[in-house]
Amino acid sequence: MTDRQAELVWNALDRFRIELPSWGFADTGTRFGKFHQPAAAATIEEKFNDAAEVNRVTGVCPTLALHVLWDFREGASSVAEVDSLATRTGVRTGSINPNVFQDQIYKFGSLGNPDEQIRQAALRHILDSVEIAAAVESRDISLWFADGSNYPGTQNIRHRKAWFEDGLKQAHRALNVGQRLLVEYKPFEPAFYHTDIADWGMALELARAAGPQAKVLVDTGHHYSAQNIEQIVAWLLDCGMLGGFHFNDRRYADDDLTLGSIDPYQVFRIFHEIAVYEWETGKPADIAYMVDQSHNLKPKIEAMIQTVTTAQELFAKAAIVDHAALAVKQKTNALVDAETCLKDAFATDVRPAIGKWRIARGIPARPMTAFRESGYQQRIEAERGAKGRGAASSYA
Repeated sequence: MTDRQAELVWNALDRFRIELPSWGFADTGTRFGKFHQPAAAATIEEKFNDAAEVNRVTGVCPTLALHVLWDFREGASSVAEVDSLATRTGVRTGSINPNVFQDQIYKFGSLGNPDEQIRQAALRHILDSVEIAAAVESRDISLWFADGSNYPGTQNIRHRKAWFEDGLKQAHRALNVGQRLLVEYKPFEPAFYHTDIADWGMALELARAAGPQAKVLVDTGHHYSAQNIEQIVAWLLDCGMLGGFHFNDRRYADDDLTLGSIDPYQVFRIFHEIAVYEWETGKPADIAYMVDQSHNLKPKIEAMIQTVTTAQELFAKAAIVDHAALAVKQKTNALVDAETCLKDAFATDVRPAIGKWRIARGIPARPMTAFRESGYQQRIEAERGAKGRGAASSYA
């Protein structure tokens, strides 16, 4: 690696921040059952503590995404508790995630439900979430909907689209200056005939209908296996509508595998599209990078550290692509040479440069080793396992 490449790596890492999910530290499982780990977090305090430990060894995870039904109690005291924990742990509150899929009333949908009273109940919950976000000084309200139908002819698809537009417009009107709605999409599951927000185009249209403070959230696992996610990213960047990512990986079309565990080259290509956009426009892309993984089998804190360090490596590789040389090769249709620009960067071992960057920033050079040597895992296993309690939340 050249000195110039090392400089590019350092500059990239200085501005790369990754948000952790509170639910990623709790006991989780599949629709067939929940798998318990003795170190799993069962309280909001434990989630903040675990997030702080990941941030201590990585130095790039200053915020924790919270789920309203899983992380907040009734009343204003919950906001005060969260503020207190954020101050004590040094981890700020990140995106606020409403839950309009768990309660029984959402059996046939939330904002897309044919029952107006249920649509209003879902909207009230989203508006409450906007208020919570304002109270904890959170910018982003992240919206994922399980709405859809399982059988042809059972729902009016156009009516449901109109109800979503109306609900999102009302939510948008409640935003404070600087707040954003991030609209997520998913091709299927739990709805198996039609999903109301099934792809990036639907999310884009609904975000545009909601208002200028609404953007699209791309979950890297919410795509079919052959989908070209980096093309979606390029289009959304060009439209000024890419708001953020939920990091994970997938073997088929669902998520929850750790980032880069299946196709690290795809994650690199996604980061490359962002890097070349910033190089061409001369301005940083305003993107929220967030993890959305439930680690059913891997130790939860170790899986978070692995995800963060993998993301850093792939982000650094994208930063050292020679964009000027690539642009020339693209214009002249030098196909082999253009592709080689990407492959050379991807094949470069950026870990030594990242290690030096960490040391210079007062971060352990090898985060996983630092965590394992800290004894934190053994301590919380003993403390939490001795309580013999289950998890405070579920995740599908």
